[in-house]
Amino acid sequence: MRTPGELFDVSGKVVVVTGGSRGIGEMIAAGFVAGGARVYISSRKAEACEALAAELTAQATTGGSCHAAPADLSTPAGVRELVDAVASAERRLDVLVNNAGVTWGAPLEEYPDEAFDRVFNLNVKSVFSVTVRFLGMLRAAGTPDEPARVINIGSIEGITVPEWENYAYPASKAAVHNLTRVLAHRMAVQRDPITVNAVAPGPFPSRMTAFVADDPAANAEIAKLVPLRRWGRPEDVAGACIYLASAAGAYVTGVVLPVDGGISSHG
Repeated sequence: MRTPGELFDVSGKVVVVTGGSRGIGEMIAAGFVAGGARVYISSRKAEACEALAAELTAQATTGGSCHAAPADLSTPAGVRELVDAVASAERRLDVLVNNAGVTWGAPLEEYPDEAFDRVFNLNVKSVFSVTVRFLGMLRAAGTPDEPARVINIGSIEGITVPEWENYAYPASKAAVHNLTRVLAHRMAVQRDPITVNAVAPGPFPSRMTAFVADDPAANAEIAKLVPLRRWGRPEDVAGACIYLASAAGAYVTGVVLPVDGGISSHG
């Protein structure tokens, strides 16, 4: 039996976090770097990636490091750019965290058709495209006993109905959850040494939730909707991903793990 430290060890792993320059992606990237992993973060803004990569590497005390790999994953060219950047530096990929995403809120009768195109293109299509493009490096890293991991970041809004008017985003995250199950099944049937799981965060402070997170009254109202009566913290989502990426999570695949303070427990 491995010790608890061994069970959750991610040191030396090669990790890619898309949408990793801010918000939940930054929280996840910071957790892996602190755990001793070699992390590549991607987003459209190169300066933001480079600044955070330098900051996280400077803070690392366990041999972890962070590297910028900027790319626009809403385009096929951007997906290729990310994969090529990582492949030029690494021979394998132990963990792929598909976190890049976008939202769009508007009243029902004013909700534009292009919102669905933009949201589904990045939130769903790019998850599929990035995963497929990285399959070779994931297969190179995985073994039957220690598979490579794909972790898709869904949302509690893909499980429950949000209070605010947002249509494409919840639908896209429900699609991410089912795509996760489909990919997990396919990897297992093909005997690929890769597990695929999803994390469904509840309310976490980020740019996407700033319209309520930065408003004290609205912030407090959201917290009241959470059975645990608080917003998520960086260690909550980072810990969930580290569990799924470590030896502790090697026998878990096709799961959508809510990290939501209990919101999904009551429908």
